[in-house]
Amino acid sequence: MELDIEIDGWPGPYDWADLAYRAAEVAEGVAPELANRRLTASMLFTLDEEVQVLNREWRTKDKPTNVLSFPMLTRDELLGLAPEGGPEMLGDLALAWETCTREAAGKGIALEHHAAHLVVHGLLHLAGYDHETSPADAEAMEKLEIAALAKLGIADPYGDHV
Repeated sequence: MELDIEIDGWPGPYDWADLAYRAAEVAEGVAPELANRRLTASMLFTLDEEVQVLNREWRTKDKPTNVLSFPMLTRDELLGLAPEGGPEMLGDLALAWETCTREAAGKGIALEHHAAHLVVHGLLHLAGYDHETSPADAEAMEKLEIAALAKLGIADPYGDHV
């Protein structure tokens, strides 16, 4: 998958684009449908204010959130996508700096680990996974996230899973 990454308001010294590439690579490892070379996705690392505007405009929720995902393909379209052909837009992600920073501090985890989790989480949403449809779907999605993050040396963000 090709990524188009824009960093707007996420300060260094951490290389957020590198983190996004590494998180996307492990997401492809647990959800092979994401590994189709035709796919492109955009990621915006921005401020709460911008994410709140997007959330209000597209989801009628007037508040910032940690990550927004805007899929461009249905799950069936993604699964049926041939490996040959022109580029296909998987979708867009937007991560909110202040919310992500606050959440990481509240959990007592490194911001980089939380941001990597949110990139993986958002990409799985773009691939059609949805934790809000049922407890079984939530558990399946969490297992994929845990497996992907383990490949980055990041602990289970949900606590102890068996």
